[in-house]
Amino acid sequence: MITRIRRDPQTFERYQHNRDLVSFLNIFTDTRRELPQGWEMKIDRSRKAFFIDHVNRTTTFIDPRLPVDTPPVNPYFLHMSFLRLDGSHTGSPHSTSYHAGGPHSSSSHSSPHSGGTHSHSSPHLGGPHSTSHSTHSLSHSASHTGAPTPPPRNAGSDVIPTAYNDKVVAFLRQPNISEVLKEKQSCYASNSSLRDKINKIRSEGTEALDRLSNDIELTILLSLCENEIMSYVPPHLQQSSLSSGVHSPSGSPQASPGVQRPTRVPAPYKRDFQAKLRNFYKKLETKGYGQGPGKLKLTVKRDNVLEDAFNKIMSTSKKELQKSRLYISFAGEEGLDYGGPSREFFFLLSRQLFNPYYALFEYSANDTYTVQISPRSRFVDNYQEWFRFAGRVLGLALVHQYLLDAFFTRPFYKALLRESWTIADVEALDTEFHQSLLWIQDTDITEHDLVMTFSVNEEVFGQVTERELKPNGKNIPVTEKTKKEYIEKMVNWRLERGVTEQTECLIKGFYEVIDHRLVSAFDARELELVIAGTVEIDINDWRKNTEYRSGYHDQHLVIQWFWAAIEKFDNERRLRLLQFVTGTSSIPYEGFAALRGSNGPRKFCIEKWGRITSLPRAHTCFNRLDLPPYTCQEMLFEKLVTAVEETSTYGME
Repeated sequence: MITRIRRDPQTFERYQHNRDLVSFLNIFTDTRRELPQGWEMKIDRSRKAFFIDHVNRTTTFIDPRLPVDTPPVNPYFLHMSFLRLDGSHTGSPHSTSYHAGGPHSSSSHSSPHSGGTHSHSSPHLGGPHSTSHSTHSLSHSASHTGAPTPPPRNAGSDVIPTAYNDKVVAFLRQPNISEVLKEKQSCYASNSSLRDKINKIRSEGTEALDRLSNDIELTILLSLCENEIMSYVPPHLQQSSLSSGVHSPSGSPQASPGVQRPTRVPAPYKRDFQAKLRNFYKKLETKGYGQGPGKLKLTVKRDNVLEDAFNKIMSTSKKELQKSRLYISFAGEEGLDYGGPSREFFFLLSRQLFNPYYALFEYSANDTYTVQISPRSRFVDNYQEWFRFAGRVLGLALVHQYLLDAFFTRPFYKALLRESWTIADVEALDTEFHQSLLWIQDTDITEHDLVMTFSVNEEVFGQVTERELKPNGKNIPVTEKTKKEYIEKMVNWRLERGVTEQTECLIKGFYEVIDHRLVSAFDARELELVIAGTVEIDINDWRKNTEYRSGYHDQHLVIQWFWAAIEKFDNERRLRLLQFVTGTSSIPYEGFAALRGSNGPRKFCIEKWGRITSLPRAHTCFNRLDLPPYTCQEMLFEKLVTAVEETSTYGME
């Protein structure tokens, strides 16, 4: 089918609904981009996505986000090393007339976007005859326009490759190229013919690449790696180019300045968590928290820990809870409490109290090991007192320095500290809702025919009701001037989720045990570490269960710098990085292999993204770190520390 379409673009209309062709084309779509204006995606009964073009009133299974506007590797250019990828000549003033299919050439074909016919240059759909014509025309033009002689094709030299073919060869000769290509094209591992072609290019260089310039399999594979090829600089040349001031290709994200800059000092570690923690416990001791002389003795049955603890703790006055020493004993078990029974008590109690089975709490939307208050908890008998009890348990654990076996969402810790929620806090719980709010925030809504009021429809146990976000909100339209207030109220509505009363009861119980002014020294991330603990991170397990995208792999120089930075971090800063990327410092007991994302198991992932001037950013729903291709180890370390220590955890976008 592809060969026929390349020979005659008109045949595309015949094959555009073929399942295999549709699946093949959709491999190349950039799903991170928004759909073009006038397009909409729907799901049919078989759970298959299709796309509606409201402008031309057509439907198609081909995703309209195909990168047809900037066609990737052009097979006719594979041996034209004096031409840039965009068709412009490196030194010729006549370069603007060159296009993908040769001088002044264009082909008419059916666009996958609408099923209609559009005319534009398409190297993928050109016929075999146009190949020789294109080659002849370009070569002839080069000889009559004063074009410079192509640079020597020595990919193994000490010069950063600038010719496209040399870049391809250098890229394919990097270590672990097989893993990189398998990530780009899953069938590469089982395609022995394609592997042989890659090995020939690796061993023979540009000569083999010239011979294979019309190979469709190779062209497709290289097109998937286009961005990585154009930005690739061999590792042994990266440091030398930095030290000597040699320019990288201007289009490369790894381009280095022509003049040396003074070495920048890493950003200061502004959040000294350990110092805060020591100061916090010192203040507790000074103010007499948990020091006695009174004793709070709890005798509980192992098979009835929750009820026994509730009855005793809720019958104790606030002053006793604050000042008394804590002594725990299990019924029928002799022994003194030197910390062991108390530690086990809080472990067992938290496992039951915060277990979704008891309906007070529920698993959050983005994974199955962080919890939040459940809206259904209102149907639990005496639920106000149960949440007040939960708050007191949190306070007692904090005062007596015991960890709880529970991990809460970031908005929960913010509520506990009475901090305001932001739009970023929504992302980990509801990605689509977060994207909608971002769109409203970044768009001039007066340019769109939107009908929004300060009200929202919500479903409560099967009944859809309209809830006003402010008095008479259903009659107050949202304007460009008032959309900031609207977004704030929508954020609060989404995060409150009908649990405002329960949250207030929990906060009340928490501050019955500990003074708010003492806890306010921490931010939400730090409070999570205090309550849930700082587990020791196994770097080897972390690295073994990390995935890479967009050209990164385990032996990539930037990735080696990244893991070197992790080695330099102490355990507390590693946990901060884990919080930054995944939204929580918790690690499943199975290790990093069991990390979960918004839709099930999802490993820690590092993707090449952005410019070297950008800070790393995180996608907590996907456990993904977007890491720019920094040009030196010091820059990576500084940017990583700045991102983790001085920015919001959720999706720095």
